[in-house]
Amino acid sequence: MIVDLPDTTTSKISKKIMSLREQGGVIALGRVLTLVVVTKSGLEEEAIEAANEASREHPCRIIVLADAGASAPTRLDAQIRVGGDAGASEVIVLRGFGELAEESESLVAALLLPDAPIVAWWPHGAPKSACDTSIGRIAHRRITDSANEPDPATALENIRRTYKAGDTDLAWTRLTNWRIQLAAVLDQVDSSPVTAIAVEGASDSPSTLLLAAWLTLALDAPVTIVADPAGTGIRRVRLSRASGDVQLFRPGLSVAELTQPGQPAQRISLPRRSLQDCLAEELRRLDPDDVFGEVITIGLPLTNLRSVHPSER
Repeated sequence: MIVDLPDTTTSKISKKIMSLREQGGVIALGRVLTLVVVTKSGLEEEAIEAANEASREHPCRIIVLADAGASAPTRLDAQIRVGGDAGASEVIVLRGFGELAEESESLVAALLLPDAPIVAWWPHGAPKSACDTSIGRIAHRRITDSANEPDPATALENIRRTYKAGDTDLAWTRLTNWRIQLAAVLDQVDSSPVTAIAVEGASDSPSTLLLAAWLTLALDAPVTIVADPAGTGIRRVRLSRASGDVQLFRPGLSVAELTQPGQPAQRISLPRRSLQDCLAEELRRLDPDDVFGEVITIGLPLTNLRSVHPSER
């Protein structure tokens, strides 16, 4: 069910939610958190769809703050989605015009679930300092997505400069399966140290930078990034060792080939992760991601990355 509330207030929205519960038995019992999505009007549907899917694992109240334009007369339009239109959540879309276009704690305060953690998510338009925004200050976790920024590398640098415990980025979450596979391989090979690292990935992918930073921090070896065309994602990691190289190569979108000394090549399922999968993973943990904190603040500056074209390898 979708209920539109044009030119309204948060008090009227709260009363309408209570009315819907009384009329249709829609309740907030079992909701484990409040997810606040900060975006622009016209970009909210993809984020709502991902949040709805993630809510099937983490029932929550989703509040979407959609900037509808600061130049328009000040007003607040709202939409409440419950039942089949909201997954396992309640979705409240707030479209702010004029003075209400800017994200503000005051807009969401009356709609937050009592005594429940708050997660803030900026799917587009990451702030320069998430923890210093009005919503970021009240959130337990703050999720950005540098891959959706005009300059992903600059977005990562902003996170590094302003990082506080609780910050994370979906470019890091997309690396989970790569990190699991590489860690498993290194646990199985002999103790010969890694002397050089090569990470091949898309030139526009912040995940490529974060993977290189994680590896150089974990293995204390020089790293080179091999730049592939934009939009291709991560393709290859090669770990050079005196006893033989270890390579994980994904030529397509879902299957990778692992080669290592003395063993036949192995085919491994390594699909690109969906937005829903990444968001659901981040909602599983409400404590700070300490590994991400170390990679973004220590590993990224240590990499001294040198990008080369694949033909120069």
